[in-house]
Amino acid sequence: MASKGLQDLKQQVEGAAQEAVTAAGAATQQVVDQTTETGQRAMDQVAKSTQETIDKTANQASEAFSGFGKKLGLLK
Repeated sequence: MASKGLQDLKQQVEGAAQEAVTAAGAATQQVVDQTTETGQRAMDQVAKSTQETIDKTANQASEAFSGFGKKLGLLK
């Protein structure tokens, strides 16, 4: 009888340990997923900001060259 009780206790402990490992794995995966999403949003923002800066710089350069061309009489 005592052996049966110990065996049941062992199975309960093993089951609880397995559930804890599964829960920890799921929690870890959730953290990884959230970190990945946050990183992706940050990279998207960097890309957007960089593209806006490139566009602004290109427009400024175009306006500067246009003004230079007008001063030289090459453009109207």
